[in-house]
Amino acid sequence: MTHPIPSTRYDLYIDGAATAPASGQYFEVTDPTTRLAFAEAARADRSDVDRAVASARRAFEGEWATWRAADRAAFLIRFGQLIGEHAEELAELQVRENGKLMREMLGQTKTMPEYFTYYAGLAQQPTGVTTPVHLTAMMNYTVREPIGVVAAITPWNSPLMLLAYKVGCAIAAGCTLVVKPSEITPVSTVRFAELATEAGLPAGVFNVVTGLGDVGAELTRHPGVDKIAFTGSTATGQAIAATAATTMKRLSLELGGKSPNILFEDADIDSALNGIMAGIFGASGQTCMAGSRVLVQESIYDRVVDELARRAEAIRIGDPRLPETQMGTVASEAQYDKVLHYIGIARDEGARVVAGGGAATVDSLPDGLFIRPTVLADVDNAMTIAREEVFGPVAAMITFRDEDDAVRIANDTDFGLAAGIWTKDVARAHRVASRVRAGTVWINNYRKSGYSTPFGGFGMSGLGRENGPDSLDAYTEVKSVWVDLGQGVKDPFDPRA
Repeated sequence: MTHPIPSTRYDLYIDGAATAPASGQYFEVTDPTTRLAFAEAARADRSDVDRAVASARRAFEGEWATWRAADRAAFLIRFGQLIGEHAEELAELQVRENGKLMREMLGQTKTMPEYFTYYAGLAQQPTGVTTPVHLTAMMNYTVREPIGVVAAITPWNSPLMLLAYKVGCAIAAGCTLVVKPSEITPVSTVRFAELATEAGLPAGVFNVVTGLGDVGAELTRHPGVDKIAFTGSTATGQAIAATAATTMKRLSLELGGKSPNILFEDADIDSALNGIMAGIFGASGQTCMAGSRVLVQESIYDRVVDELARRAEAIRIGDPRLPETQMGTVASEAQYDKVLHYIGIARDEGARVVAGGGAATVDSLPDGLFIRPTVLADVDNAMTIAREEVFGPVAAMITFRDEDDAVRIANDTDFGLAAGIWTKDVARAHRVASRVRAGTVWINNYRKSGYSTPFGGFGMSGLGRENGPDSLDAYTEVKSVWVDLGQGVKDPFDPRA
């Protein structure tokens, strides 16, 4: 069933209502399957950011501060239910924006109610402790209080699911938000905010400022923002961290990856090949956790390369809205050019293209930004294609000798977001999992995630974790409270008296 796009022009969303940008300027939002604009989004400027932050601050210090944890939990459940009711509409908006498969987007939007039910539970968890102290007649306890105004800066590859991680925890903690979505995928985020208001969220708790990179920069340095929650490239994350340091903003940064998918000779090869394909060709390779470095033991390397190439060539590329399509477009012309550029660099450095290697043409969508699933053999871990994040459907095949060699190559990277291990040897699986430096490790599977498990990375893959029982801590500050139980201050110069 196709749902009409509610509007072709999307304003900012400030103080619980659509708000025209101060400049009156809008920018086009393009469908990557046609390269044609299907909507316009407001282009915010500094004054719009000021308005949004002021709205979030008023809400934080006003009505929102009176909401109990139980009230926030009840809202999160209502919001999740409403998202479920609008799952197809939201999924269609995202497909129009970034060209990912409808079935994957539906998988995300239809699962979101469960995420928000989980966050509702987090909202009501105990968040402080009573602390034994060394002084007599004194007690101490801690409380966790909301940080305040959160700037959530989100990417284009899974805009709503990655926003949900941030919104769910921020609201559970009692924070307010100003969201800046990618300029590639702004409209689904505006619609998301409208549904939050419809579910009963007070005005100002959830604001959206759309625009280009200058809007994110304004939020990053804004003195009224207490925390930045960012998902995106490592280079942008580094710039955000440098700017945020000047005002000591709290940070959560979920950044890039160059994740190893390690295949030992004793693995279930058929299952591993399916997992490798899911890891690098799922979502057209546009996932931070993509298993872009495929490490294969020498004895099975040629067999795996040949079979992966055969399967890659058989992937059905086409209209992401159709259920039979297995891979859609990349999200933008800039990303299209970037992926093709990296394939060219790999060729120049000696990699051998055994599948794909260029653009794809779909007769029904001749202008679509399609790239053939690409398998590169004879890759050395020192090559550019093995060092830098491509964010596209490109598998770099690397050989290794034994377990120690596999771990050495896997850890020879600036990143540390994810890793996969394929083996029937249980002891080896756990040994390698303990030695690989990555925030998430899958054993005999790949690209699975959930609301109850932490997600984040080591090294240049970022700071902090999203989801899981500890995620609420990233949106709170710890306050230590001392209570005199009756001894009083007898000597002003003796701290123990």
